[in-house]
Amino acid sequence: MTTRIDRRFAALRTEGGAALVTFLTAGDPDGETSLAILRALPAAGADVVELGMPFSDPMADGPAIQMSSQRAIKAGQTLKKTLAMVRAFRQADDATPIVLMGYYNPIYVYGVERFLVDAKSVGVDGLIVVDLPPEEDEELCLPALAAGLSFIRLATPTTDDKRLPAVLANTSGFVYYVSVTGITGAAAPDPGRVAGAVSRIKRHTKLPVAVGFGVRTAEQAAGIAAGADGVVVGSALVNAIKGSLDGDDKATAKTVTVVVNLVAELARGVRGARGVAAE
Repeated sequence: MTTRIDRRFAALRTEGGAALVTFLTAGDPDGETSLAILRALPAAGADVVELGMPFSDPMADGPAIQMSSQRAIKAGQTLKKTLAMVRAFRQADDATPIVLMGYYNPIYVYGVERFLVDAKSVGVDGLIVVDLPPEEDEELCLPALAAGLSFIRLATPTTDDKRLPAVLANTSGFVYYVSVTGITGAAAPDPGRVAGAVSRIKRHTKLPVAVGFGVRTAEQAAGIAAGADGVVVGSALVNAIKGSLDGDDKATAKTVTVVVNLVAELARGVRGARGVAAE
């Protein structure tokens, strides 16, 4: 079955361009503002949207995304509300792929079977669950695939050729290459080293490879896009949200605009990397 993710990467491959994959924590800084940003992302240039499921202990994330999770939880965001956000988004956009990203605990508490049914019904396309290794595929990965949801796995600089086949075995949609060891929002990736790593992964899979962690500027995005199928930007967007808030971490009149403008700038970098005109 061809998914929205498959169609989007195939279309970009035809154009000779890489995907801009944007990350947003659902409900940050509040449900209404978060939905407004989500709805604005595709027109600004986002090709795929990763929607973070807020969690109280996001151990793989740096301070920026941890704080965004805390703001969302404080504002009352739940997994049920995150699924409702996707449903609301789908009312006007049936083409942009939505991937839910986060940790297994909220899904487990919600109920795996119920979650998969609900996620599929509202229009979720894939999952990235960072704390479930391949050895635990029966917990969520295999049921998700059976439900028609892509299960996107992370590969890192320490994922060697011996480990890669296990990581890729049940991966679908795309492979998320974490270009820098450590937590999100860390040092900027080296484009040359990234291109080599992407080539190595591609020897093991035909799936697109999107690269994230540490990309903040259009110039960095262009550098990564030249050697990858997609560029993932998260902490920079979350920091833009944070920078627009008032002293009480509440949204202001500029919150949506600053994120949209940054996404548009990043999209120009990604499009320009392979000579594709910015939209």
